[in-house]
Amino acid sequence: MIDFPAATAVHRRMPKEAFYKHLPLTKPLKDKFVSDVDRIFVENSLTKDNLNLTTDSEIKEILLLSISLKKQEFDAKIVEAIARQNPHKLVFHLTFEDTSQLALYHSKLYRTAWMPSEELTLSAKGYSLSAIWDGLIEQIALCEERANAPAGQSIDERLALQERIVKLEKLIAKTEAAAWKEQQPKKRFELYSKLQQYKKELEECICGSI
Repeated sequence: MIDFPAATAVHRRMPKEAFYKHLPLTKPLKDKFVSDVDRIFVENSLTKDNLNLTTDSEIKEILLLSISLKKQEFDAKIVEAIARQNPHKLVFHLTFEDTSQLALYHSKLYRTAWMPSEELTLSAKGYSLSAIWDGLIEQIALCEERANAPAGQSIDERLALQERIVKLEKLIAKTEAAAWKEQQPKKRFELYSKLQQYKKELEECICGSI
């Protein structure tokens, strides 16, 4: 359930052409916009006034866009293009049949896993739009956070730590596979040494030792 205050509700349909005709899209991506996207609605507009906030913020408005898709395996560059070209902060509620996914752009596009629509949750909490935006990033980009992040770490620091964990996990899997295939003892030893180093760093990242 998306739990945004009733005062923020808009539910205004936006013609697809209003997006793709004014976005600097390549011809293949514009074609995918037409073939992958069914309908777009502006569902909510979060502002200082309609949320009765007392604290000012550099962020002036956060919009929730609901995008109904024609297929689940859509091209995510469509969403990224909309977010990058819009002056507002955008949260995307993507739907296909009875499944949903949340997404937002913060230096890169972050997406939750697909889930049954009734299991989706999102709320807007905070004393400023900046705090609310940080909370939305946390719920979407850090929804499966595995690291014990030190107290006081910023959202960006937590995201960087999460990306380092993902990178280390890929390195570990790649190095393990290479070590199993390597026939030369010296090269195999070097690979196992790297593997132990990666595993040690991963443990430190997750446990908050670095």
